[in-house]
Amino acid sequence: MTDTFTAAAVRRIRATLDLAPDPVPDTVPAHWHAMFFADIAPQSQLDPDGHPQKGDFLPPVPLPRRMFAGRRTRLLAPLPVGATATRTSTIHAVTEKQGRTGAMVFVTVRHEIAADGVALVSEDQDIVYREAVAPGAASATASPAMAPADPAWSQVVTPDPVLLFRYSAITFNGHRIHYDADYVRGEEGYPALVMNGGLTHLLLAEAAIRHGGPLRSFAAKNQKPLFCGRPATLAGDGTTGSIRLWAADDTGALAVDASAEFAA
Repeated sequence: MTDTFTAAAVRRIRATLDLAPDPVPDTVPAHWHAMFFADIAPQSQLDPDGHPQKGDFLPPVPLPRRMFAGRRTRLLAPLPVGATATRTSTIHAVTEKQGRTGAMVFVTVRHEIAADGVALVSEDQDIVYREAVAPGAASATASPAMAPADPAWSQVVTPDPVLLFRYSAITFNGHRIHYDADYVRGEEGYPALVMNGGLTHLLLAEAAIRHGGPLRSFAAKNQKPLFCGRPATLAGDGTTGSIRLWAADDTGALAVDASAEFAA
């Protein structure tokens, strides 16, 4: 798959992050790769949840609910604005599990991104498939751990529908749990719109960069949902070397457990 790191897309990303859209820099951070290479499927080839149908690239897993579970990313070089890059993706693993919330299948996809012969990003991304929610039932989640209580730095963000919409629009993500309140309550059993996991990762990485500088690597595992309209805390335990990052919900429960390594 190819995509171009266009100035127009960079402006939209910067605005969504509350940065001045102009001037457009010559390069942007490598972790912004996640907002390119969208899975663009025709409208007639979408599942009821808004995701592209399985069976083309992703395997035809019988469980209906697809969610982003985590990533492990090596950030090799900044993205050159204006360049056309190639992403090579392979199915690295398919693992069936039986958890406290029911049957699950984890699919690990490996992405390698390069432009003009220069490697930019190497990432393993985890996608989880889960059982459907019974009508009228709440979505089951495992009992979360509490987030650490002694961060070196932290900030509170309260995602609103416009932020979720903007991120979904930039990434061409049609998953209805991020914008369709009736669907998310009636079909998925959540109390409110679900914050995009990729958006939480983006905000965590941006917070780490503000405190310690450019990143060499970033890894994150989603533990529980964050919801629109509810405050979330982004935090880290340091500003140099290898650090732990996390996002906590409004009860202090660990929602995303992450780590990062700063560039030398």
